[in-house]
Amino acid sequence: MRQQRLLNPTLRDVPGDAEAASHRLMLRAGLIRQLSSGIYSYLPLGLKALGHIQTIVREEMDRAGAQEMLMPALHPAELWKASGRWDVYGPELMRLQDRHGREFALGATHEEVITTLVKDEIHSYKKLPLTLYQIQTKYRDERRPRFGLLRGREFLMKDAYSFDRSTSGLDASYQAMFDAYVNIFTRCGLQFRAVEADSGAIGGTDTHEFMALADVGEDTIVHCPACQYAANLEKASGTITNTSATTAEMPNTQPAKVHTPGITSIKQLSQFLRIEPQQIIKSVAVQANGEPVIALIRGDLEINEIKLKHVLGVDEITMLSETEIAALGSIAGFIGPIGLSSVRLIADSSIQGLTDAVVGANEADYHLQHVDVQRELADILYADVRNVGQGENCSHCGHELAFAKGIEVGHVFKLGTKYSESLGASFTDENGLSEPMIMGCYGIGVSRVLAAVIEQHQDERGISWPNAIAPYSIHLLTVQVKDEARMTLSEELYLSLTRAGFSVLWDDREERPGVKFNDADLLGFPLRLTVGKKANERIIECKERRSGSAYELNVEQLLTHCQSFFN
Repeated sequence: MRQQRLLNPTLRDVPGDAEAASHRLMLRAGLIRQLSSGIYSYLPLGLKALGHIQTIVREEMDRAGAQEMLMPALHPAELWKASGRWDVYGPELMRLQDRHGREFALGATHEEVITTLVKDEIHSYKKLPLTLYQIQTKYRDERRPRFGLLRGREFLMKDAYSFDRSTSGLDASYQAMFDAYVNIFTRCGLQFRAVEADSGAIGGTDTHEFMALADVGEDTIVHCPACQYAANLEKASGTITNTSATTAEMPNTQPAKVHTPGITSIKQLSQFLRIEPQQIIKSVAVQANGEPVIALIRGDLEINEIKLKHVLGVDEITMLSETEIAALGSIAGFIGPIGLSSVRLIADSSIQGLTDAVVGANEADYHLQHVDVQRELADILYADVRNVGQGENCSHCGHELAFAKGIEVGHVFKLGTKYSESLGASFTDENGLSEPMIMGCYGIGVSRVLAAVIEQHQDERGISWPNAIAPYSIHLLTVQVKDEARMTLSEELYLSLTRAGFSVLWDDREERPGVKFNDADLLGFPLRLTVGKKANERIIECKERRSGSAYELNVEQLLTHCQSFFN
């Protein structure tokens, strides 16, 4: 491609709301342009990179035995209502009506559609297992689109769905997709971790997220440096050893009321009583399916809402209002577990073993000191309902856990029969009995992968593409295009390299050398070839974008060098 004909509007300045490095660079390098909040056009260079990612995805999915197809983006509401997700999915589902008033949704995901399709077409165990996938635009009404392609309202996704006759078959399909994802993200040049995760609105049991490590990531990854354990914060668990300061033996001391006027926060109470937050038991009052629940946790830690929902077996929890707290016989800011008889108590394991703790007294401006959890709360139910905190140890090997930020680029789920039962997708087994198909689903945010790659592969000069997904492999620069010898040699190189199978962008613009070199660094293709003052000697300058290595080569050496470099 000749650069003077390329639609590549580079920018010197970018909008102030472009927070992520990938967002800024994709705008500056002319890869994307915003149409509306969270909605982008892909310009030629952006689309070429996206296409290379899709090629890798297709190759690995096909190698794993999946078959590509394409499903509608417009879904009848009755499918989502049949699965129960029309209301559960929430405001992110883009809903609309046709001219007849019939309800539809723009596809955020395709479990309902694929299950209905397979239900109508597959009836015998002889046709199973089956894995189908598509690459298609998805739509979600994000409350706050941000970070460019990392959180948009319209995005490109690869979604796959497996159908098996047994749980062992699902295990095999799941592992095949897991391995394919490892290959895909490795080939794309990503540093990533596969972490245990929560299934969320998709449903199902076992699930892993594939996280690209990046400081801009909105997800927190908890991992163990000493073993292979890794999970996102929603799912991560750890172990706490309460310090001697919080477990001191006080066998003869009974709970005592202490006046704490206007003290309603953990920080205030810690300073007022001159104790550590670890000695305070925080009471979090919520409502779960109409039932009031008090969750107890150590004062320096936070309740994990998703874990709490799983423990309580509900889809949603809400905080109790001051009026609802008063109806329990307590008061906001001074809630405590002692003396509340009409409310369910759940305790995080972090408070287990505390013998000199402080809790709310259920009375304005008062707390209780010297609480022994084992003595005062002997029958309480313990569960893991907290976010793992700094200093906790791995529950698998005991090593201290580490924390990192990550961008979710892929997610694999074992769905089981959640959708096949609700939508009637069954097969006849070898004994003539009808059984529900056992499903898995597997998603990759293809456009997210593009942004995540740039987050990891960039520097102060611009993008530094991995070879496999660079829009062009070689950037050929002609310095002083009015020089006939330089243009003649450039055209010779352009033709020989393209015929040899290399993708080449030829900068034949009438621009100053500095502009060309700066644009080349910004666009970041793996290898730059400059035709300059030694053109008459058939010598060109090579520069590797990633390492910065620069050297000269004779034209006759070039093809062999390029083949070696890219292999």
